[in-house]
Amino acid sequence: MIVGLTGGIATGKSTVSRMLKERGAAIVDADRVARQVVEPGTEGSSQIRERFGAAVFRSDGSLDRQALGRLVFADKKARLDLNRLLHPLIIRRMEAETNHLQADGFHRIIVWDVPLLIEEKMTNLVEVVIVVYIPVEEQKMRLTQRDGISIEEACSRIAAQMPIEEKKPFADALIDNSGTLAETERQVDALWQILVSKNGSVRP
Repeated sequence: MIVGLTGGIATGKSTVSRMLKERGAAIVDADRVARQVVEPGTEGSSQIRERFGAAVFRSDGSLDRQALGRLVFADKKARLDLNRLLHPLIIRRMEAETNHLQADGFHRIIVWDVPLLIEEKMTNLVEVVIVVYIPVEEQKMRLTQRDGISIEEACSRIAAQMPIEEKKPFADALIDNSGTLAETERQVDALWQILVSKNGSVRP
């Protein structure tokens, strides 16, 4: 079974991903894959240099993700261009990782941890969509605390994404992460039992 896990910035998707991994899920992390496909010498690195120039690269040839982030958060066209360039490369590598995980013959639950699962129309590639949710005001507060940024910048970053309220209708399962960790754990436990019953045996 392939499960899609998504949410909004600072909603706690990584926390839920970790909890699912602790219960036996295999995680295919789109953010990790996105870093791999832009390493020096890769096709992704070349495409970003061609589109955005040398200013978003460090002297050693590695991508300056903060510089690129500032650029694309401030410019919708740049953000769309970046997604258009990297999306096929990320999908290809995630599918390769998934095929490798499935090749050992075990019935495992594979979680695709993808921030833009809905925006990039990837829901058709997974069997179950999990959305990690917190109210937008809580989202702003957590983002300012996590990244040490102003409320204005937090609002700008949140506005650059699909609103979390608009993601909720896409969810087959909704994890409300606005409470305590223990409350989130209980929701994940209940969801995990449902996933296991649908999937069959799970490799520990």
